[in-house]
Amino acid sequence: MSDNHYTHATNFIRNIIEEDRAADSSRQVITRFPPEPNGYLHIGHAKSICLNFGLAADYGGRCHLRLDDTNPEKESVEYAEAIKDAVRWLGFQWGEHLYHASDYYEQLYAWAEALIERGKAFVCSLNAEQMREMRGTLTEPGRESPDRDRPVAENLDLFRRMRAGDFADGAYTLRARIDMASPNMNLRDPVIYRLQRHNHYRTGDAWCIYPMYDYAHPLSDALEGVTYSLCTLEFEDHRPLYDWFLEQLADLLPARPRQIEFARLNLAYTVMSKRKLLELVREGHVQGWDDPRMPTLVGLRRRGFPPAAIRAFCDRIGVGKSDGWIDMGVLEDCVRQELNETAPRAMAVLDPLKVVITSYPEQKREEFDAPNHPQKPEMGTRKVPFCREIYIERSDFMEDPPRKFFRLGPGREVRLRNGYIIRCDEVVKDPVSGEVTELRCSHDPDTLGANPKDGRKVKGTIHWVSARHARKAQVRLYDRLFSVPHPGQGQSDYRQDLNPDSLQLCSALIEPSLAAGQGCFQFERTGYFYTDPVDSRPETPVFNRVVTLRDTWAKIGQQGG
Repeated sequence: MSDNHYTHATNFIRNIIEEDRAADSSRQVITRFPPEPNGYLHIGHAKSICLNFGLAADYGGRCHLRLDDTNPEKESVEYAEAIKDAVRWLGFQWGEHLYHASDYYEQLYAWAEALIERGKAFVCSLNAEQMREMRGTLTEPGRESPDRDRPVAENLDLFRRMRAGDFADGAYTLRARIDMASPNMNLRDPVIYRLQRHNHYRTGDAWCIYPMYDYAHPLSDALEGVTYSLCTLEFEDHRPLYDWFLEQLADLLPARPRQIEFARLNLAYTVMSKRKLLELVREGHVQGWDDPRMPTLVGLRRRGFPPAAIRAFCDRIGVGKSDGWIDMGVLEDCVRQELNETAPRAMAVLDPLKVVITSYPEQKREEFDAPNHPQKPEMGTRKVPFCREIYIERSDFMEDPPRKFFRLGPGREVRLRNGYIIRCDEVVKDPVSGEVTELRCSHDPDTLGANPKDGRKVKGTIHWVSARHARKAQVRLYDRLFSVPHPGQGQSDYRQDLNPDSLQLCSALIEPSLAAGQGCFQFERTGYFYTDPVDSRPETPVFNRVVTLRDTWAKIGQQGG
């Protein structure tokens, strides 16, 4: 990974930049990431963040973080701070280039007056429903507002009185005067200012009119000297309007940005709509924006996804011009690759089965040296206590095992990770239920370590914890939030596709070194787990499953087509 967290993978946007710089070597690369502070960022935003900040860094330019705070009804300080925190967590910095659309309210208002004076905007008294009725269809032109030819002086007076708060919310709007017969619906005299009395988290009650995104965005880009305004494909039809505002005010603007659209990230087994994510939170389907099952960056962070893995994922999927679906397995594979390199190993038993090693002295205690990473000796070792009674995973024993089952069974041998070879001599069962409650085994004291004295080898190696020294922990087994790749497809309610098994809780036994550990670990043979930063305590550790060791959904996906 490069220092600027982004590789130099070729894409069509980079080709455009190269062509521009070939024609004008002095052309700067200034990009921006302009989220609205009306929710928490999700994995789809990560693609835009990596693209905008990465391209700017690669070409020695800069990327601005601009909060599009033009709708005070849905925006808050909480969301604004969460956005900044998420961008920093991903590994990017904006330096002194933090901006807000509200920084430009006065200038945007002045340019709106300029549009009125040039006959390019008018104050309209139609309400939202009337405007929809007169907008027309894709095959029929719209009808002009009766206020469209209002005199310039009257428009200016009304617009100034709108700003002064002389009218009720919704009484008037300011609309661009373009073309009601345009085949592009966005050019049919769109609203550019509306009356909306809501306390703004930055400007308070200073304004009661607010600019629309399609108006504020291109002019904010121009004010900041942005050269490349990178948007997702849903804004492609808005580009003519973006350019129209720049053309009408060209003589007043300090720069002329260029809008380029790229395919948004559509990730299977989740939803990427802020509205739907907010519904999941408010209706209690998840435990908050930072629920580790959510595709929000704050949720992925709490689950234990490393930012480097998210950057690698964004690089792997690339930048294209056509929308498509990316399987969740691609993201999870990036996480596995990163954690395989960085996560120390430890042992934890999620479904304990007691083992008594009858040949081992009752009061004896040993400590085995265990590597923190099998391929990285520089990560050091830890001491793992061992005694007569241990716990293993229940799934590592079968009373009547098939031929290729290389774990414990009656009369079978297995190696304990970093420890002895043991043999199952007796199976103890509950007399009522018939459930196996205990195994009684013997050990070979000459088989300790990687090179036992007699050279004996067994095919199976299992993990374990000492019964006397193990600590209890809560483990949260997180899985995909939805049980189908495209939630809501073919039905009206996407919530019907929620995965009922997306969270399972279990009481695990962990080796002592994990009790005070923080960060990500590989529970050997089980998966990658992260110390929950909210609920975990040294006396009651809580671990979130980040990902399994293998893609357990791959076969399911193939079967489902």
